Amino acid sequence: MNDLFSRLDDHTRAAIRHTLHCLLGCSIGEVLGMSVTTLLGWAVVAKVAFSIPLAFLFGYLLTSSSMRRKGMSWASAAKAAFATDTVSIISMETVDSAFLLLIPGAMGAYLGNPIYWYKLFASLIAAFIITVPVNRYFIARNPHRYHQHH
Repeated sequence: MNDLFSRLDDHTRAAIRHTLHCLLGCSIGEVLGMSVTTLLGWAVVAKVAFSIPLAFLFGYLLTSSSMRRKGMSWASAAKAAFATDTVSIISMETVDSAFLLLIPGAMGAYLGNPIYWYKLFASLIAAFIITVPVNRYFIARNPHRYHQHH
C-alpha cells in the first residue's frame, strides 16, 4: 500500500492526506450528530440539519488545532482552516447526505441496527472517494495554501 501511495503525484498525495484529515473532523461531527438525533427520534431533515454544522465545527476545529500545534495563533489557524477546508467539507457533506438519503431505510435505522453503522461508514467512504479529486483540483491550483498544515 505504501508503494502505491509513493507512486502517486505530489498533488494527489496531498489531496489524499488533506481529505483524510478533513474526513476525521467531519466523521466526528457526523456520527455525533446522527447518533444524538437518532436517539432523540428526530425527523430525517432535522438529523441532517443538525449533523452538517457539527461536521463543519469539528472539521474546522481539528484543522485549527493542528495548525496551533505548529505555532499559529488561533485567529490565523481559524482563517487558514476556513480557507482550506470549506470546499472539502461542503463536498464531503453533500455526498455523505445524499448517500444517506438514497439508501432505503438508512435514515430510519436505530443505533442497535447494523444498517445504521453500515450507512454511516459507507457514506463517509463515498464522501472520501468523491472529495479526493475535488481537493486535488484545488491543491493543484494553489498548493502552498494546503501544505501549511498537512
